Amino acid sequence: MNGALQQDDDSRAERAADTFGRLFGGSPDGVWAAPGRVNLIGEHTDYNDGFALPMALPQTTLLAARARTDGRLRLHSAQGDGRITDLAVAGLVPGAVTGWTGYPAGVVWALAEAGHPVGGADLHFDSTVPTGAGLSSSAALECAVAVAYDELYGLGLSGPELARIAQRAENGFAGVPCGIMDQMASVCCTAEAALHLDARTPEAHRQVPFDLRGRGLRLLVIDTRVTHDLGDGAYAALRAGCERAAALLGLPALRDLPAGELPRALSTLPAELAPLVRHVVTENARVTEAVCRLREGNAAALGPILTEGHASLRDDYRVSCPETDLAVSAALGAGALGARMTGGGFGGSVIALVEDGREDAVGESVTAAFAAAGHRPPRILEATPAAGAHRLAPRPGPR
Repeated sequence: MNGALQQDDDSRAERAADTFGRLFGGSPDGVWAAPGRVNLIGEHTDYNDGFALPMALPQTTLLAARARTDGRLRLHSAQGDGRITDLAVAGLVPGAVTGWTGYPAGVVWALAEAGHPVGGADLHFDSTVPTGAGLSSSAALECAVAVAYDELYGLGLSGPELARIAQRAENGFAGVPCGIMDQMASVCCTAEAALHLDARTPEAHRQVPFDLRGRGLRLLVIDTRVTHDLGDGAYAALRAGCERAAALLGLPALRDLPAGELPRALSTLPAELAPLVRHVVTENARVTEAVCRLREGNAAALGPILTEGHASLRDDYRVSCPETDLAVSAALGAGALGARMTGGGFGGSVIALVEDGREDAVGESVTAAFAAAGHRPPRILEATPAAGAHRLAPRPGPR
């Protein structure tokens, strides 16, 4: 993390602690940060036990937290309506909490369900991760709570264990049947690297050096401002289709279908399932190729891989939309090395890999294309590989 970002994090942590004091009285036990993420390649593969290559963003959800001994869970967000939500930890059950508070409350529920000795807490959140942009704002919420509770209650859990707890919260409490990629990225990523994830064995994740600036490259995130809701049923239907296809093929998961057997498998499947299988198998191959190119030091070679991935998401998986397609085509037309939608789809963001010095031209091209099409102006930011969830404020003394 560079000095400017560290200074910004420190000032944000101070503000979060000050706000915590005004809301709850006294000081928090600590302030933690958990990042959003962009996925370079490997979309909709994690719930098929496949591969992905995400990286953490500098944009984070900050959490000022203090343990309680009375079993109450009190939550407040700087981005919320100003109210404090007061819940009983003993009363946390799926369906009992709706809205944004379901994500952090779900983590406490998941920890208790797993047998960990956890109680209540006062929690104040302040996030710079855009919501609805496909950048995993929900995972950032969950993972901030997971790492804070791990320290507050002395649980001693590993990064992958915390990611599994956060995923369990989203699956079982918030009702979104996501894979583990978002949570693994938020907890386990390191700065200047992408995370090579095998969703079947998250504990075996590896860091892949991703030095953008050193290779004369920039990675732009283009938020189309088309919001998406992965809990609306479309995501669940895609996952169910993949699981049905794997069962028809006699496989534990689609990651077990070798690329060489894809044509035969497609010929045996119902027409509505074949495109899903083709995407998952070819996307896993794209992750493997991307990791090879990065380990060779050839980050620019990611460009065509990104663009191929977008075509697969658009044509086979059908989770793109006019705005994401337009952002990709406008970025490529302005000289981007590659571009694709990132995240679950149905809106959200596009990433574009560009050569140093081309970022303004690409951003202007996308903005102009959106204006000509009558869309809302996109929000464009630069992504640099950042660190996963961590404590910002000093460790507290003995309680």
